[in-house]
Amino acid sequence: MIFATTGSQMPFDRLIRVVDEWAATHPEKKIVAQIGVTDLVPANLETRTTMPPSEFAQLVADAELVVGHAGMGTILTAFRHGTPVLVLPRRGDLQETRNDHQFATARRLADRPGLHVALDEASLLAALDRLSGCDRPEPIPPHASDELIDFIRGFVQGHREGSTPNTPS
Repeated sequence: MIFATTGSQMPFDRLIRVVDEWAATHPEKKIVAQIGVTDLVPANLETRTTMPPSEFAQLVADAELVVGHAGMGTILTAFRHGTPVLVLPRRGDLQETRNDHQFATARRLADRPGLHVALDEASLLAALDRLSGCDRPEPIPPHASDELIDFIRGFVQGHREGSTPNTPS
């Protein structure tokens, strides 16, 4: 099963249209999509407008691939479950978001195992063909490491006192 998601803040019709187009040529693939409040009615997807976080997490865990916008909630949930994620950043010039911050996120994380970036609709279609059934990356832990927490605690405490702590080795 492939899980497509637009995130919880707004629909992302450009993404869902491409996934629906791909699904039309791959009827053997079950695709569940969280599409937000939109007038778009995909013909080839099992859709939900919204869902509770527990259902979202379960769909991510069960999916062979997550396809979504380049939002941190989607990416981190996929990383947490060791599910490969294919992102298409929302574009500010198309008013899909306020600015192009999702391009910055996608570029910064593009070298992470299990994260795949499509910058346009054509590359999203090609990536869906290439990634369907790909290997799962190692899941990340559900919380920060003790070392990171200690470093941040030291930074905050040192900042209050007017100094900065040493970086961890």
